[in-house]
Amino acid sequence: MRTEDLLAAIATGLWRWDCVSGAVTYDAEAARLVGLPAEPVTLPESAARACFHPVDWVEIKAIVNLAVAEGTLAEARVRVVDEKGRVQRTVRSRCRPVISGGAPGRRGAENSYDLVGTLQEVPEPLPGTSAAALAPVTGDWRRGREAFLLDAGRALAEAPSTAEVLRVAAGLSMPGFSPDGLAVFGVKGERVSLIGRQGDPVGDQHPFTDQPLDADCPAAEVIRTGRAIYLPGPEDYRDRFPVSWALTRPVNRRAWAFLPLIVAGRTIGAWMASFAHPVTFSPDERSVLTTVARMLAQALSRASLQETERELTDGLQRSMLPADKPDIPGLTVAARYVPTGGGLQVGGDWYDVIGLPSGRTALVIGDVQGHDVRAAGIMGQLRIAVRAYASEGHHPDAVLSRASRFLAGLAEPPGPGGEGGYDPRFATCLYMEVDPVAGTLDIARAGHPDPAVRLADGTMMIRPTAGGLPLGVDPDTDYPTTRMVLEPGETLLMCTDGLIETGGHDMETGWDRIRAVFERTADAAVDADDADDLDALAESLVQAVHGPPSHHTTGHLADRREDDIALLLIRRDAEVCLVGPGTAPVRRTAVTVAQAEPERIAEARQQLRDMLHDWTDRDQVESAVLMLSEMVTNVLVHTDGDALLVAEVSGRLGTRRLRLDVADGSDELPHRRRPGELASSGRGLLLMEVLADAWGVDPRGDGKCIWYELYESAPDPAG
Repeated sequence: MRTEDLLAAIATGLWRWDCVSGAVTYDAEAARLVGLPAEPVTLPESAARACFHPVDWVEIKAIVNLAVAEGTLAEARVRVVDEKGRVQRTVRSRCRPVISGGAPGRRGAENSYDLVGTLQEVPEPLPGTSAAALAPVTGDWRRGREAFLLDAGRALAEAPSTAEVLRVAAGLSMPGFSPDGLAVFGVKGERVSLIGRQGDPVGDQHPFTDQPLDADCPAAEVIRTGRAIYLPGPEDYRDRFPVSWALTRPVNRRAWAFLPLIVAGRTIGAWMASFAHPVTFSPDERSVLTTVARMLAQALSRASLQETERELTDGLQRSMLPADKPDIPGLTVAARYVPTGGGLQVGGDWYDVIGLPSGRTALVIGDVQGHDVRAAGIMGQLRIAVRAYASEGHHPDAVLSRASRFLAGLAEPPGPGGEGGYDPRFATCLYMEVDPVAGTLDIARAGHPDPAVRLADGTMMIRPTAGGLPLGVDPDTDYPTTRMVLEPGETLLMCTDGLIETGGHDMETGWDRIRAVFERTADAAVDADDADDLDALAESLVQAVHGPPSHHTTGHLADRREDDIALLLIRRDAEVCLVGPGTAPVRRTAVTVAQAEPERIAEARQQLRDMLHDWTDRDQVESAVLMLSEMVTNVLVHTDGDALLVAEVSGRLGTRRLRLDVADGSDELPHRRRPGELASSGRGLLLMEVLADAWGVDPRGDGKCIWYELYESAPDPAG
């Protein structure tokens, strides 16, 4: 006996629901049980839904969604109704979702499944049996309504934009009935405007896209009066609004509800929910619609306010940034500014590129304390002040000194009664004067992160610079200047701390993240002088913090951020034939350790480790660092001058050479000593004899140079 014949013998029907197409297929017995002719049939979802009580239909969908998420059996009792909505019988449905993509419980599985199940008629309760024990309704109406309103309120409260609010509203499955279309209307002057709509057939132009406020249409009347309008059927619409009915009839709807959107006692618009089938709009249904309209009004008002604030802050911040991409002969420049998000969370980060009277170019990056309107205002004033001081021809140290006094003067003391006045703010800043011909950079720093340099082979090194207190802390602070050289093909990064410390990183791990981006993009770069390549590097640095943007507009990411990000990248154009075919670029760094700054020995050690980050023998790296410490310390202890350290790595991976020179102004040559067992010095040259592959002392006209070399060994393939 066939399965179908066996099921028919026990009055059990089979059905299948394809959630992708919405088609519902019944065999002959299932068709009979739902009130259709006893023959196999395939119906669209809307026709299948019309066979059941609307309350039961919505609750069945909730049970099915849970079964899809958990991969379990869905069982429910549903009432079959006739064309007039009268209950004909109660049937029991048992079904199991068959996932056609993914697995139960995984995101997206609920959107790709078929339901396969059975239908059986439920007998009427016997005399004396409690009707409640065989309640035909799957769940309780009021409990389902409360759960729906809680979910709807949460979803609308989390919607960040007007478009998202409309999307959430369109996806609400109300208990007992669900609109087939919706539209949200607002008010612009004396006219009703359409804010958004969902569910209308593609290509249909909504009849109320733009109407005067005194028009004879439901949306306009609701906005004028602040009272809801319910139209259970087409005849109700036609009798009450004959003029607009002629426009509405082609939309193919059978019932409408127009509800006011009220915020703080003011009607800001109207919400229309339309249905493809007649709806009686019972008190419970009206209560649900009214509650949803109130939540929708609050969500739209909040989203509109946030969008207005975001537009205001974006305009304010962008008006304070350079309008055009700078063109500096011999240098390629790329910049990014990513503001923080969240209403009026205006940031104080900025950057600027300034042409100087000397023909050089100044690059500035800074960060004003705070994330509010005052921070943005101070940022604008400080940027203008720095630009003015630089344009007068002052050196970097003088520019920052004047800017610090200017910022300190912006803090106004409160009045006699303690009212008024501005709280003092400080700002960090990195100011750099660039000579693109010589490649020299004169840098002054006020509490800002140091710059970093990517060498021609992709190695990143932080370049420590002398600095002073942040601007505005002490008006009399001095800002020493550091000079460094940017070699052809090298790239320098100036950034605010938002690029480094965002995402739970501290300064050390944040720099590690940037170093990884530098090295990865160096491997992918084709032309070191390509401006597009530098822009791609800037984009990669931002994405390392925030991930790929959902939408990008001139480097701006619109969603919420922890902190502003501002960054400037400058690359010195590589010279033609700088390196020959088959050769590798040279890594080079130079550090000056003054007599009064012995702490800079630690910086020199770190720079050497950064240069040797991919050296194959880690023991050699530690030997190189140890010899550096000995050589520089000897200069500080045994001479009266400063130590100039130059380190250079040349050659190809596995066969490279490290040469490190330490020069000083003393003509006294070092000599070997035999230190005693308890001696605290005298071992420097002995260490170099043991650890270095080659070393020596070269006299110079103004002093001497001590140097050593280490030769890299190719890694052992078996190791």
